[in-house]
Amino acid sequence: MKIAVAIIRILLGVLFLFASVAYFLNLVEPPELEGAMEDFSAGLAASGYVFTVIKTLELLCGLAFVSGIFVPLATVLIFPVTVNILFVHLFLDPAGLPVAVFVTVANLFLAYACRKHYRLLFSSKIQPA
Repeated sequence: MKIAVAIIRILLGVLFLFASVAYFLNLVEPPELEGAMEDFSAGLAASGYVFTVIKTLELLCGLAFVSGIFVPLATVLIFPVTVNILFVHLFLDPAGLPVAVFVTVANLFLAYACRKHYRLLFSSKIQPA
């Protein structure tokens, strides 16, 4: 299990690192979008901050995954992003679905591997220190 966790963690980290660095340094020309996907992307871009926040979060979580530091926190922080990646490709752009499924399943696998770190989050009552 340790080897599988390390492999998935590093693959996911490299994927997020590449996506964020490519965005910030304009390394890859964005593909031409059509229809609903174009409208969705234009709406996010019009906000002026959403892409920057998402890519910063991907950069930080990618660094956490690759380095192995704060992995339980990174899995929680990046989860909303991975779910949105999955839904965007499920409903708007099915061509990217294989990568979206990998990202979501990998994040869920890492969260499962870190499950002991989340026990206090699911307690029904608070216990002041």
